[in-house]
Amino acid sequence: MIILAIIVIVLIGLVLWFVGVYNRFFTYKNAAEATLGQIRVAMKKRLDMIEQLLGAVKSYARFEKETLEKVTQMRASVLKGTPGELNAIERESRSLLGTLIATAEAYPDLKTSTTVMSLMDSVKSLEEEIGRQRYTYNNIAQSFNTMMDTIPSSFVGRIIGLLKLEYLQFEEAIATPPKVEF
Repeated sequence: MIILAIIVIVLIGLVLWFVGVYNRFFTYKNAAEATLGQIRVAMKKRLDMIEQLLGAVKSYARFEKETLEKVTQMRASVLKGTPGELNAIERESRSLLGTLIATAEAYPDLKTSTTVMSLMDSVKSLEEEIGRQRYTYNNIAQSFNTMMDTIPSSFVGRIIGLLKLEYLQFEEAIATPPKVEF
């Protein structure tokens, strides 16, 4: 009788532990998805502003139709992108932004345009927001992945079929942030 009671108590304890670990995994997973959603929104805003900058700069320099098509394509794919795809979109949009900034700097009248200056300030603010959100996402991913790598929580993760989260690695953001001030 006592042995049966001990077995029942141990089983209840294991079930409660399993539920607690399960809930922590999904708390991290949901937080990561919410943060990715915020990053997608900020990246879409950035691409919208690049498109507006294209319009503002267009009167001073010729831009190929291809550039505008790239921005439109990136805007469409940013809302569905995985962390790996967001890394690629980040690289492409930074490259486009660098080209726009170089063009703006080549034309003194354009550099002083209030529209361009306002858009550049907005882009700078979005760059900071994306950086903060990326930091938050990577911290959540690190906590989740640590649980996936450590015993005993890794057993729960494997049982319920979870995979480690992919980190956001915007290398260009670290190596060469865009210059958005004149």
